[in-house]
Amino acid sequence: MKRLLALALTTGLATASCSGGGISHLLPGTSSPGARAARVAPSDAIVAPAGWAATATRGATIPSGADRGALAPTTPLTVRVALNLHNEDSLKSLIAARQKISAAQFAAQFGPAPSEVQSVVTYLRSQGFTNVQTSAQLVSADGTAAQAAKAFNTTLESFSLGGANVYVNTQPAFVPTSLGNVVSAVLGLNNAARMAVHPVQRTNTQCFPGQASAPCLPLFDSAGVQKYYDVGSTPTASSTTIAVISEGDVSAVVSDLRMAEAAQSLPQVPVTVVHVGLSTPDTSGGGEWDLDTQSSTGMAGNVSMLYIYATSSLTDSDIANDYSRWVGDDLAQLGNSSFGECEYQAFLDGALKVDDHLFMQAAAQGQTMFASTGDTGSACALAPTNGAPGSGPPMVSYPAASPYVVGVGGTSAVANNDGSYAGETAWNAGGGGISQFENSTSWQQAVTPNSTGLAATNLRGLPDIAMAADPNLGGYNVYGANVPGIGACPSGCGIGGTSEASPLAMGSYARLLTAHPALGFAAPQLYRNYIETNAAATTVTGPPPTQAYGGFHDEITGGNGAYTALPGYDYTTGLGSLDLSLMNAQIGT
Repeated sequence: MKRLLALALTTGLATASCSGGGISHLLPGTSSPGARAARVAPSDAIVAPAGWAATATRGATIPSGADRGALAPTTPLTVRVALNLHNEDSLKSLIAARQKISAAQFAAQFGPAPSEVQSVVTYLRSQGFTNVQTSAQLVSADGTAAQAAKAFNTTLESFSLGGANVYVNTQPAFVPTSLGNVVSAVLGLNNAARMAVHPVQRTNTQCFPGQASAPCLPLFDSAGVQKYYDVGSTPTASSTTIAVISEGDVSAVVSDLRMAEAAQSLPQVPVTVVHVGLSTPDTSGGGEWDLDTQSSTGMAGNVSMLYIYATSSLTDSDIANDYSRWVGDDLAQLGNSSFGECEYQAFLDGALKVDDHLFMQAAAQGQTMFASTGDTGSACALAPTNGAPGSGPPMVSYPAASPYVVGVGGTSAVANNDGSYAGETAWNAGGGGISQFENSTSWQQAVTPNSTGLAATNLRGLPDIAMAADPNLGGYNVYGANVPGIGACPSGCGIGGTSEASPLAMGSYARLLTAHPALGFAAPQLYRNYIETNAAATTVTGPPPTQAYGGFHDEITGGNGAYTALPGYDYTTGLGSLDLSLMNAQIGT
């Protein structure tokens, strides 16, 4: 489940001067649910001073924080310069056609040229940066605030926010005109906008088969969630590699996974922890990573390897570094991101463009990133409001908003007394809506949204699919010696949110990949399956009533604030949740 840091970044998009741009205090558009989403133009709104070229990294400020003046010039920074791709139209066509290429083929056809990479390396070294390293589409380097401000013709300010000191670039980041067609964005100039995670604990009582009247409100374990989503004869994911994108010290996460496996008589999945960037003792996100690892492998039944990519922090820069390593390694076929932020924050600092390019490379290589759509309904809240959707402007979460990930929303699940599927509704806090910054893809454009008062747009819609997320109607039983934010869970503690839904979706698709190894990137495959079978809808009586579309359960009741669940694709549960047996059979035809 993702959480947004309680701050509002304001953009510097509207005005510009010869020094590189002024600040206009513009928040993202708050279009009504019945209108087309407002959209901010990309980097062409930034006017570069003479001798410089604009990047996707814009200026920002923190109106809710106390401005402490210029960032101390000796403050150490790690900057990550992202490079542009080539032949993007051809790349998009390749992805839409569900073709797969190797990392080497991607580099040759679409990646930055070696000479372009070297030009960035040379420039950074000329500006005094050290420890210059390259990975996938990024060039990282260590330096000081003074060096960064000079190298990118920007201004770095320090702010006090919630008792912590943070910094942002209050002017856009530029590069010399010689690098204008090479560099897409500069990350690391802003550490204020970051993801945060807060697992939500179940507050009601679990129903047990044979001990409760039907229907009941399930708390899932591995066997329970497999039965509910009709695994049937679908094989375990024993031939599929998966990854959890995480942060901090995850040693306890691995031991908690072993506790969960022993308690449920599950096989011990092989685990490889990949440390990305500087090590940190932070364990505050452990409850999130516990949920991700245990629910994904619990649904999968087994995996060939679980990789845990642990980066240094949840800033946009460090998360991009984590993605770059996952893509560059090309070892895990699937990945999970149970975090996010209001998409305009990723737009402001350039992470949206950087991560989109990395996700495009992943998709071309046959990898899929699953991402939670958030727990504030249709709104982009400025403070955590789990279960209280609508407290903020309508906006979606990033990275789920990227067209090249599978965004996973949330349902409230109801089971029969024997644990089998009864029905689902849209979870009132499940994230969904229309992106203000991302276009939809050809596979999504083939499906017409069916939401109250909304016409189809060419903008990215969320979610793609949905799975159980309501902590009180379908939470997952997580084990741990001392789960951060919750405590000791030797017999399991119920936790939910779309951070449950996303790893459940990854575990489900991991099974399908083992059964059908040629599947590749999941998004176009899922939409293709939906389009091929949605005419054969039948109604599951429930309660709650749910329509069956081939391998999908289409939730037709509930809502998330601005949007209502209706038959067909909608902005609450997307295509619906998965029926694995039916999906597996459908793919095999």
